[in-house]
Amino acid sequence: MDYFPIFIDIVQRPCLVVGGGDIAYRKINLLLKADAQITCISPEICDGVALLAKDNKITVVNRGFEISDVNAQVLIVSATDDAVLNTQVSDLAKAANIPVNVVDSPDLCSFIMPSIVDRSPIVIAISSAGKAPVLARLIRAKLESTIPNAYGKLASLAGNFRDQVKAKFNNIEDRRYFWEKAFSGIVAEKVFAGKTDEAQVDLQAQLDASTDSEIGEVYLVGGGPGDPDLLTFKALRLIQQADVILHDRLVSDEVMELVRRDAELIYVGKERDNHSVPQDGINQLLVDLAKQGRRVCRLKGGDPFIFGRGGEEIETLAENNIPFQVVPGITAASGCSTYSGIPLTHRDYSQSCRFVTGHLKDGSMNLPWNELAVEQQTIVFYMALKGAQHLSEQLIAHGMRSAMPVALVEKGTTPDHKVHTTTLAELPHLVANETIRAPTLIIVGEVVKLRKKLNWFDAEKQS
Repeated sequence: MDYFPIFIDIVQRPCLVVGGGDIAYRKINLLLKADAQITCISPEICDGVALLAKDNKITVVNRGFEISDVNAQVLIVSATDDAVLNTQVSDLAKAANIPVNVVDSPDLCSFIMPSIVDRSPIVIAISSAGKAPVLARLIRAKLESTIPNAYGKLASLAGNFRDQVKAKFNNIEDRRYFWEKAFSGIVAEKVFAGKTDEAQVDLQAQLDASTDSEIGEVYLVGGGPGDPDLLTFKALRLIQQADVILHDRLVSDEVMELVRRDAELIYVGKERDNHSVPQDGINQLLVDLAKQGRRVCRLKGGDPFIFGRGGEEIETLAENNIPFQVVPGITAASGCSTYSGIPLTHRDYSQSCRFVTGHLKDGSMNLPWNELAVEQQTIVFYMALKGAQHLSEQLIAHGMRSAMPVALVEKGTTPDHKVHTTTLAELPHLVANETIRAPTLIIVGEVVKLRKKLNWFDAEKQS
């Protein structure tokens, strides 16, 4: 290591910043996050530094740097564009054994300021030893996007219980096991869901050993339309910590590649008239697995609450007092239309949009056709490929123009994404004469005309 990573306590301790420009302002703000007592010395100061002084957050001395200024400081930052002055500050600080940082001059520093991910009291520092600060910031950005803000609350909760856990478990391995279970189980999930009070009760219960028959938890997670980059951060976190994954046929292979490698995978996919596991069986399986103390992810294509039967599943969980949470996903209508260059609403073409399932629970397609066959509206049909002829006939019979534009989006957002465009009258002919495979979404409306102009994802595969 070029630098030994260390965290220093500067709470209410004197720190000196030499320089009053924008760079000094950024460094001052970092030090303020650690509640330092800051003196800024500079003949001139920027508006940001002036505002901090006006709010009595720092002390500003409007003059040049003097040798005596280093006295009694616990940390010094030099942020000027004067190389001679920066060298002088560095030499004086090092001679007094005071940690010093000179901005953009690693050779003059006894410490460097890393890129920081702040989830206080959890703090992560990333450093490139001054060789590639932009790369360090990029790494920080990746960590920022994958570490929930609530980790700080989780750490604070753990701190409140640290002494109790230490008193109960003499063996360090037992303590480690207890905390690993807490940090990867329902206690952590309740903190992430904003239920800190409930998490505290559960953690106390675990510590009191009253949860020998601990119930697990179920996550209903929307896997989106296929592209794994469309998963939410929360969805990714939960599918990677679940012990069991119940997944359906609409979850793409790319999304399945992201699940935990040692998780048990149970396929519960459904096709029209072919259900590998009946819905009632899935509902009960979720209950049974949770009662075994397992973390269960019900991973669905699209969104669990948009034609995903999520409501039916959580009804059963609620009846059996099984903890659960639901994570929305990008539904197929939004994902497929966006990747096809077809806006679902547009001021010139469509002022409303309706999502419609292609077949009801009893297998029929008994829909309110009069409400659907109107102008200035976009209709998105889910699971309607086999019923394409029927929906074409009914919409035309109820007054919709036979020339109304229609798009069929096949395997939307995936590498096999393909869009077929036609008219309402020609829709049955297209389905009968082209090889179109599920999952396919049917979009009906004037907005389909915009595809030629707005298509961006598969410009070379228009049909």
